[in-house]
Amino acid sequence: MPEARGLKVASALLLTFVAGYVDIVGYVSVYHLFTAHMTGTTVHLGRDLATGAWTAAALAGSVVAGFVGGSVAGRAVIEAGARLGLRRVATVTIAMESALVLAFMITVKMISAPAVSWGTICVLLLMLAVAMGLQTATLTRIGPLTVHTTFVTGMLNKMSQLLSHALFHSYDWLKAEPGGRTHFEAAVKVNLREALFFFCIWALYLSGAVIGTWSQARWGTDCLYVAIVILGGAIVLDQISAFSLQEEKDQSEL
Repeated sequence: MPEARGLKVASALLLTFVAGYVDIVGYVSVYHLFTAHMTGTTVHLGRDLATGAWTAAALAGSVVAGFVGGSVAGRAVIEAGARLGLRRVATVTIAMESALVLAFMITVKMISAPAVSWGTICVLLLMLAVAMGLQTATLTRIGPLTVHTTFVTGMLNKMSQLLSHALFHSYDWLKAEPGGRTHFEAAVKVNLREALFFFCIWALYLSGAVIGTWSQARWGTDCLYVAIVILGGAIVLDQISAFSLQEEKDQSEL
């Protein structure tokens, strides 16, 4: 249904904004490690291993492990939802994500020592990494499109592919006979519409990072209340039209 698809697109954009927002707030507030963007964190890990910075490497490695663990947990919840016939399982994973972000904020407020221990830093990073892993598993498909709401490299690559397809279909449209152009015209419209969606995914991630940087500078980690409110909005959208049904279907077919 077009309405359900529209709500799922809106949910994907909201979650993408949250990922960019949480990613930069965690990066600035804790230890300059990304908790949603594992490519950058993996590069940090490689550098630390190469230079023998074992403590830093352990922190980066724990973030990667936390993200993977959160993603596995999210997929497990979704599969359980598929087996139990729960239509709104995304509400569960988003609520878990919100709880972890809130726990991060509470833990930061409890820290009073001027020098924070490595163990505390690790716990803080793990909270956000697991939260982002849960979000990654929550929404991965919109119709035939594969979507990632916590990292955008693949989204930019997909956008580029679609723009390339649009260019070639446009060329085919110009070369085709007037009566045979309908197919190519329709293909170009689909390519451009899907490319625009992936551009919006990137733009929302960027917006989350920009606004997150501005908010953290003014309110510290309290700015994460914004992320929690937006996640609450995603839960409302899930209650209106369950948006993890495709993920549940994929799990049930494994």
